[in-house]
Amino acid sequence: MQRTENRWVTLVLVCAAQFMVILDATIVNVALPTIQNDLDFSQADLQWVINSYTLLFGGFLLLGGRAADILGRKRVFLAGVILFSAASLLNGLATSSGELVAFRALQGLGAALVSPAALSIITTTFEEGPDRTKALGVWGAIAAGGGAIGLLLGGILVDTLSWEWIFFVNVPVGIVAAILSARLIRESKAEGTGAFDILGAITVTAGLMVLVYAIVKAQSFGWGSAKTLALGAVALALLGAFVFVESRIRGPLVRLSIFKVRTLAVGNLVLLLVAGGMYAMFFFATLYVQGVLGFSPLEAGLAFLPVTGGIVLGSGLAQFLVPKIGARANTIVGLIMAAGGLLLLSAIPVDGSYAADLLPGLLLMSFGMGNFFVPITLIATTGVERNDAGLASGLFNTSQQVGGALGLAILSTLAANRTTDVIHATGQKAFAAVEGFQVAFTAAAILMAVGAVLLAVLLRRRDVAAVDPEQELVTA
Repeated sequence: MQRTENRWVTLVLVCAAQFMVILDATIVNVALPTIQNDLDFSQADLQWVINSYTLLFGGFLLLGGRAADILGRKRVFLAGVILFSAASLLNGLATSSGELVAFRALQGLGAALVSPAALSIITTTFEEGPDRTKALGVWGAIAAGGGAIGLLLGGILVDTLSWEWIFFVNVPVGIVAAILSARLIRESKAEGTGAFDILGAITVTAGLMVLVYAIVKAQSFGWGSAKTLALGAVALALLGAFVFVESRIRGPLVRLSIFKVRTLAVGNLVLLLVAGGMYAMFFFATLYVQGVLGFSPLEAGLAFLPVTGGIVLGSGLAQFLVPKIGARANTIVGLIMAAGGLLLLSAIPVDGSYAADLLPGLLLMSFGMGNFFVPITLIATTGVERNDAGLASGLFNTSQQVGGALGLAILSTLAANRTTDVIHATGQKAFAAVEGFQVAFTAAAILMAVGAVLLAVLLRRRDVAAVDPEQELVTA
């Protein structure tokens, strides 16, 4: 009995820390206009408040997962919580744009230690079966719902206190989580010893940062300009160097053979695409409600409260449906619903209203995302050797963060190009901005649809037998 109780206490603690990490990826969105004014950010540089966090988060997740396997999952988890909390304090104390971007990057590094360690703690604490499905259902709801709650909490804190409090709020949560985790979570690590692939971590992170920078600057440089092409070449060279290092080094950051696990490979590819659409949805919907509908930060946060409800309901339904129809089918259904919601959002007008034009799309999209995250987590982490739990967890979280950063950069560039063209043609800035949002939402819907197609084509029924064996027996 004691063992069962400890397992669920462990789940609560690691999910609390993960909630703090995921929430921070979006809590900043509603505060961006205030931060821009207070710290004199240019419009072009403002997105680095988000991307400096997500890129360091995504770039070092693999190293965090490797460290968790070698040094101990509890130890790395605690180190990440402490670093994340300290960086949050520094963010709130920042007095310049450069300081904030640098401290956000440090915060992303802390998150890169927390997330893979937390997920690998879950997958090594709960054996494959109903209990792991329940545990990952909670994890999936946290991953999907944290972003929506971040928008609400950010609006409340900015309106009632100041933007600094979107960072200060993490400090007491981190302290409590660290103290309780040190006492209650059991230590575990992979068998044997290993090495740290620092060169791999540096090349993949630098390559991703240069790639995002190239995409962001393509609007001003031009897609075919020498600067854009040179940046793209540097990014590809760094990412190519990463693959070369991983194939040659002893104790690589990513053992490339792990991608022979079809469920892991397909699950991460799909998540990479879907995360781009999801992050962009939050970003552009926030700009629409504040810039076009005229909502205050608090009103904007409240506007996304139904999104949280949709995700929670979708996650709960997914836990019921996975044993009935299988993880593969459940994931595809979730993506189809999410794509439908984004297509509704792509029709938002410049003179629209929240209830008629925004809410239906948000609800359908969020319900679909709730249905998506539970089974995709099962698919991407099942069938992996116990010693690779940290690596698999790191890959899963990397796909989400890197996909979000790349998706936001690409869709922002598409939206900006459309907005610029419409301004030149009509001179109407508000109308042009909405035209840009429509393009971004349409592109996000396409990403969701492509993800559904890839799952249907690349993942076979027998590949998911370990995820939902009961379903396979029924349908085989």
